[in-house]
Amino acid sequence: MLIRHRQILTNGLHLRHFCQSSAAAVLQDPIEPPPLTYLEGLPRPDPKYDEIIRAIPRSSSGKNISAKERKVGRVPSIVFEQEDGQHGGNKRIISVRTNQIRKLVNHLGRSFFLSRLFDLEVAPDFESDEIIEKVRVLPRKLHLHAGTDAVLNVTFIRAPSHALLKVDVPLVFRGEDVSPGLKKGAYLNTIKRTVKYLCPADIIPPYIDVDLSELDAGQKIVTGDLKVHPALKLLRSKDEAVCKIMGARVSDQKKTK
Repeated sequence: MLIRHRQILTNGLHLRHFCQSSAAAVLQDPIEPPPLTYLEGLPRPDPKYDEIIRAIPRSSSGKNISAKERKVGRVPSIVFEQEDGQHGGNKRIISVRTNQIRKLVNHLGRSFFLSRLFDLEVAPDFESDEIIEKVRVLPRKLHLHAGTDAVLNVTFIRAPSHALLKVDVPLVFRGEDVSPGLKKGAYLNTIKRTVKYLCPADIIPPYIDVDLSELDAGQKIVTGDLKVHPALKLLRSKDEAVCKIMGARVSDQKKTK
């Protein structure tokens, strides 16, 4: 009887110890995964294009207000809170300098501008040292005038480290000079200029290299062949064609006869 009583006490102590340990484990902060970084050999943003975009708040919006902003050298813009990678809420209406946005778009190119992160500083006015908000953003949409390419509107979306953002990543084709198919007189049929991925904000690629160096006539590259960070999620079929080496043009065939 005494032995049985001791066993019950011992089991009770073990149970109490187990429960306390379990409670301690639950109360501990969850272990955060290490931050994602760009992988060796894959494209990463060129630091020479790092730039802080300066902005000022706007109290109202509308067609007439936007027209007045453009007349004084400002681009009406909006900053959204990231929600599902495409749409956002918690918007702040701002204006940015036309000259700064035009310079960035001209230097980078439209597609590359829309796949690059920037720091955005909102101040009471452009000459002020006071910062109302500083946030990392991704340009979401860029509206240019159809005739003059003047910048009409820019939409930004906040890009904190935990955000997953849908990005149309531009493609850069390399190796045309050594492609067996192109050297035979075939030509490159470019089917896609960008490919959409769901990207962790910290590793959005500025572009994706497409290697043509081993491509022969009749062969193609599909989206599943592209080399990207494994954390990126392709949002289209992996079998969609990116480019194809087509047969020689009719005009080229006549020249060889």
